[in-house]
Amino acid sequence: MKIEDIKTIGVMGAGVMGGGISQTAILAGYNVICRDLTDEILAKAKDTMINGRFGLKGGVERGKHTQQQVDEALARLTLTTKVEDLKDCDFVIEAIGGGPGQLENKPMKIKVFGELDKIAKKEAIFASNTSYFTVADLAAATERKDRFLGVHWFSPANIMKLAEVIYTPDVKEEVIQVVEELCKRLGKTSVRVKDMPGDLGHIANRIFYRGVAAEARKVVEEGVASPQDVDTAMKLGFNWPAGPFELGAGARSGWG
Repeated sequence: MKIEDIKTIGVMGAGVMGGGISQTAILAGYNVICRDLTDEILAKAKDTMINGRFGLKGGVERGKHTQQQVDEALARLTLTTKVEDLKDCDFVIEAIGGGPGQLENKPMKIKVFGELDKIAKKEAIFASNTSYFTVADLAAATERKDRFLGVHWFSPANIMKLAEVIYTPDVKEEVIQVVEELCKRLGKTSVRVKDMPGDLGHIANRIFYRGVAAEARKVVEEGVASPQDVDTAMKLGFNWPAGPFELGAGARSGWG
């Protein structure tokens, strides 16, 4: 598959990440089919895309795009509860959350990919937006390990510029290159990441949560400083845009 072959993008999940990915893709000129479990979830996602803090309406008000561009983008968006509607997508990215108290659900992702693999056309590329699961474990649920990788976006997905492209030993080089070019066309800067066993968190989350965030919590637990003072120290001492506690909360909430 070549980059020109990707015309329709499927998004599994219409939450904070799936909605942001969908919004980015329709603005970039792609047809998007976004699937979630209920019409209520989909309606909320569309409202957030339009009226949310980082929504299309605000983009028009700030002069980032015109109302005509927004109308054309929304015309490229299809919302559905039927997984079968993704059968003709050229690229499908999974962005399923884990439910209350759980950031992600690995067994659920594996189940979804197994079902989707039987429906989607054979040449379609699959990707997971997982922030830390081993991609090879997810790819094993399919018959397309050579066309399966991770593409981890950051929250809010339509604002943050980074995309981690996680490759397994089985994925084809040409597939990696197509996805890297797709990221570029979606306005993202991608970095290549070797998939590692153990659900370690790729690059950014591995360093942040296993290093920075863990040490920040330790500082607070030892009574060295409050969470607020830790955040202030890192912002003013190292010129961070947000402190570790602010970053941890923001990443899970889509920054309000």
